[in-house]
Amino acid sequence: MNEGGSDHGGTGHRARLRKRLLQGGGEALLDHEIVEYLLTTAIPRRDTKPLAKRLLKEFGGMGGLFAADAEALARIDGVGEGAVAAIKIVQATAVRLLRAEIVDRPVLGSWQALLDYLRADMAHAMIERVRVLHLNSRNLLIRDELMSEGSINEAAVHVREVIRRAIDLGSAAIILVHNHPSGDPSPSRQDIALTREIVEAGRGLGIAVHDHVIVGTQGHASLRALGLM
Repeated sequence: MNEGGSDHGGTGHRARLRKRLLQGGGEALLDHEIVEYLLTTAIPRRDTKPLAKRLLKEFGGMGGLFAADAEALARIDGVGEGAVAAIKIVQATAVRLLRAEIVDRPVLGSWQALLDYLRADMAHAMIERVRVLHLNSRNLLIRDELMSEGSINEAAVHVREVIRRAIDLGSAAIILVHNHPSGDPSPSRQDIALTREIVEAGRGLGIAVHDHVIVGTQGHASLRALGLM
């Protein structure tokens, strides 16, 4: 086993990738090269290009890969705990950076930043999650809370729980958010009916519902923009 010779060749290749990255930025590398270089931090003495390509194919691209569940990643042959951690830290970093764009700023004035944050965090999730963003009277985010987590296509949300939590937090307004694991963000009849119930319940208590945003791999849908609330 000529491990030393293999490592020498790999070292040269990684050095070339590093040079291209530092000189040309992220745009200088292809998707699989970015993943390949990332994996070398966890698997230093191995050619990681084949694994990088296999991961991208398995999870449908970089978005799906970095948002993939740790257990799903670990099931891939050749992906150990270190590689899983390297992949997940990228998603955690991306979500933190995007979240920083909406903290301490009026959410309605940072709408695209909010959508970017929500899509990075939820669009590739394999189960449905429902979150409620609580805003104060200046439309600043005071709490981003997971309300429900369900099966692959259903998460139970109760109107009373949403409104009670808004009262507890002193929220002036809320934004409802959930993902569609199918990838299609088109609202269902149930989505529309639930939104209208929450709007009606909040109205009598002075709690505004600014929007209900649905995210998926194919984009997002705003019930407010669609005129459905």
